[in-house]
Amino acid sequence: MKHFPLPGTEITAPNVVLGLMRINDKSDEEIRTLVNTARDAGIDFFDHADIYGGDHLCERRFAEAMHLNANERSEITIQTKAGIVTDGPYFDYSYEHLIESVEGSLKALRTDYIDILLLHRPDALVEPDEVARAFDDLHASGKVRAFGVSNHTPRQIDLLKRSVTRPLVANQLQLSITHSPIIAQGIAANMSGEEQSSVLDGGGILDYCRLNDITVQAWSPFQGGFFDGVFLGSDKYPELNAVVDRLAAKYDVAPEAIATGWITRHPANMQVVLGTTTPQRVTDSAEGSELPLTRAEWYELFRAAGHRVP
Repeated sequence: MKHFPLPGTEITAPNVVLGLMRINDKSDEEIRTLVNTARDAGIDFFDHADIYGGDHLCERRFAEAMHLNANERSEITIQTKAGIVTDGPYFDYSYEHLIESVEGSLKALRTDYIDILLLHRPDALVEPDEVARAFDDLHASGKVRAFGVSNHTPRQIDLLKRSVTRPLVANQLQLSITHSPIIAQGIAANMSGEEQSSVLDGGGILDYCRLNDITVQAWSPFQGGFFDGVFLGSDKYPELNAVVDRLAAKYDVAPEAIATGWITRHPANMQVVLGTTTPQRVTDSAEGSELPLTRAEWYELFRAAGHRVP
């Protein structure tokens, strides 16, 4: 498992992360098996959110199952997210909501501190001064050590940075071989009539993050699109799966490792956030952490997913 110094933090992070948004109905033993399988594969970074399972439920189930002592807690990185209110739903980046959410996460996770707190999705009514005050107070009290965002555009990040003085160390964005607008837009720039040349994020979020030492965390790395099913083994993507299977045979790994390795091969030093609750899929995916895909193989996968390469 490849680890790297996460810019803006004191964390040495793996480039594959285990997301825990689906563990609310799992038994303690199932959760322990999942987490320990990840640890055995070198994954010591766990991604949560206050809304996963509803009202901190997945955070609470994680803590109930793992019973981490202080030493065990110090060996892992816990990241959680705040800002989505399920009653409605709506978004809330107010000082009061962010503080309340973190207090709820600390209680549910049975920990004294959160390693990284992300703003979950952009709040159209955001007041950057309130976010800055919340971040400053949470950091000063030792309750949160680092901060970031999720699903944010370059300009939304710039707006926050007018007031927020703490480094924004991560931006969690949807990315897979088949759902890769943050990459495809750059390749298709100035290609008239090409759908993938459409700029939806304000322009160049991937390059922006690289320039500003913001680590991109790729969520839904196996999804065909926006929650419309896994592309691996799907008859919707016969050409892509043929390439995936051939490369999996070449490198003697599972198809999940190829899908993971396509993201980790990118020089942006991205993290892949797994959402699976199947231990074997965690093991298989982790094999893509340092997969040495060639440049030609990386582009072949990209083209097979239906993206244009001039």
